Amino acid sequence: MTPLQQISRPAQPFALRRVADRMLSRLKTTGIISVLVLVVFAFFAVANSRFTNSNNLINILNQSSYLMIVSLGQGLVLISGGFDLAVAALLGLTSVVSATLMIALAANGVDLPLAIAISVACGLSVGLILGMVNGVAVAYLNVPSFIVTLGIAGIAAGAGYQISGGAPVTGLPEDFIAVFGTPDLRSISTSVYIAVLFAVALHLTMTRTRAGRYIYAVGGNPVAARLSGINVRRHIVLVFITSGMLASLAGILLSARVSTGDTNLGGNFVLQSITAGVLGGISLRGGEGTLFGAALGALFIAVLSNGMNLENISSYYQMIILGGLLVLAVLAEQLRLLISGRR
Repeated sequence: MTPLQQISRPAQPFALRRVADRMLSRLKTTGIISVLVLVVFAFFAVANSRFTNSNNLINILNQSSYLMIVSLGQGLVLISGGFDLAVAALLGLTSVVSATLMIALAANGVDLPLAIAISVACGLSVGLILGMVNGVAVAYLNVPSFIVTLGIAGIAAGAGYQISGGAPVTGLPEDFIAVFGTPDLRSISTSVYIAVLFAVALHLTMTRTRAGRYIYAVGGNPVAARLSGINVRRHIVLVFITSGMLASLAGILLSARVSTGDTNLGGNFVLQSITAGVLGGISLRGGEGTLFGAALGALFIAVLSNGMNLENISSYYQMIILGGLLVLAVLAEQLRLLISGRR
């Protein structure tokens, strides 16, 4: 073996490791979720002829839009290095507050468009206020996001049941349903356009603006970000407020779709939104991933759920599958970190 070979040979494993790390990172952040969506779509298209029916495809879009909106907010929090376990409860509380207020205002003779506007504004303020509480507790009191958002989730759920008396709030105005809901189940809901608008706007914000770069920096290394002059606390509060308001927006839109205000509308949105973000390439360590990936993750979950429903797969098995996907996504991230030598 020549001296040149002796020098160059040890470098090969490091070069191969860098190439493998780059390929895995790129595939994870931009390719895996796209491939998963296509594979699952193709599988159910072959397995069930009803899956590709135009009405069903529209239904998938409509169903995915609510989770997509919540996942965008959850994705922001994940990128900043935290968790928001309150999104489902905020969605349900907003649904009850806006529905109850809308019906009360309309019954007392308030002009219907004004009653709807006031109710929507009050509903969004629920997410703003409780999101700010979450952010302030995390940023200024150093409370772990897992704990404070879990506590806020309990408060929001209890308040929702208290306001509604534990029963769904019915009798929402038809004008509200027509504007924000889906009066014709064969048509694309307003929520789809809103979800796409926010996905594009927030993706561009995170990738093209200083605020977006700062949020990535905060999630990647908050100490280094603070030493670099970034106002870490302000950006943490900002992402939690955004997450709370997006959850509230989803609650208003979902109430219009089902024509009901209900504390339980949030369902499994906490697990689903975190899964959507992780499957879309957002690291649970913070500082990595894109909101575009989170949006695709939400679409993937909607496609998977719709296909499993058509195949009459039990909802319990669906929960097992969704939880398994989250575990597999986290394991894939750990494998990538091991290969890259960062763990």
